[in-house]
Amino acid sequence: MTDIFHEIEEEVRRERYEKLWKEYGDYVIAAGAFLVIAAAGWQLWRYYEQRERLRASDEYAAAAQVLESGQSAAAAEAFGKLADSAPSGYAQVSRLQEAGALLASGRTDDALKLYKEIASGRDEILGGVARIRGAWAIADTGSRSDIEAMLGPLTDPSNAWNLMAREVLAYSDYRSGQIKRALAEYKSLSTDRKAPTALHERAAAMAVFLGAGGGVNYGTVPPPTPKPANATPQATPQSAPTK
Repeated sequence: MTDIFHEIEEEVRRERYEKLWKEYGDYVIAAGAFLVIAAAGWQLWRYYEQRERLRASDEYAAAAQVLESGQSAAAAEAFGKLADSAPSGYAQVSRLQEAGALLASGRTDDALKLYKEIASGRDEILGGVARIRGAWAIADTGSRSDIEAMLGPLTDPSNAWNLMAREVLAYSDYRSGQIKRALAEYKSLSTDRKAPTALHERAAAMAVFLGAGGGVNYGTVPPPTPKPANATPQATPQSAPTK
């Protein structure tokens, strides 16, 4: 009797499965096919992405070699093309390198434009680098207000880039003749424990230089008075012969 009930139960279960399959079988097949296609697409995308990274790496290295060889204009063009076609990471760094190459080739305005674009982006690290490099680009010629505008939020004492921003401003004060303010800032930087070693050493050297009067303008040395063209050379007196 138990076997009969078991057979009936199996038959009912089979009929239910067949009914469910007839109603939803197509959806199950479609879902399975979608999963297979999605997995294949994901693998294909990973392969493509890896290949693009390798290509970008090779092109970046080649552009860097061009820049190191002194061909800054050609390097700027190479970095610019890479920034337009490379994956986002390489693209952003390439844009920063493009600005540096433009600056090296004498195209300061174009370089500053790129630095400002990078600084206004979402990447805070690259933005900080762009602001510092842009500020140094105009440190010799720009006004303090222009340099402060380029540095932007980096002048905030709580900003991680503040020490480097202060160094640029101290140098700007030195170049503009504000020696006392520059000396005070360099002394402060040279004793700041948070300053990186290289910055600390530069600031200490500048403090010694300015403290010794290196920033004082003593005027110019007058050129030597030219001798008349018809001047008769004086005879060199000769000593009397020794007896």
